[in-house]
Amino acid sequence: MERDKHLGLRIDSETHKKLKSLSEFEGRSINGEILYLIRQAIAQHEQNHGVLN
Repeated sequence: MERDKHLGLRIDSETHKKLKSLSEFEGRSINGEILYLIRQAIAQHEQNHGVLN
């Protein structure tokens, strides 16, 4: 079984503050919100350009 990957992310304090507010509004952790947004971006890209591999 493949293990989850770790990704260090540097983010400015204003973006972090807004991301925290957004994630709380959506009922997700910050990590969960970032994953959700990344998955949305990938799905949109694949819809426009085809499946990534």
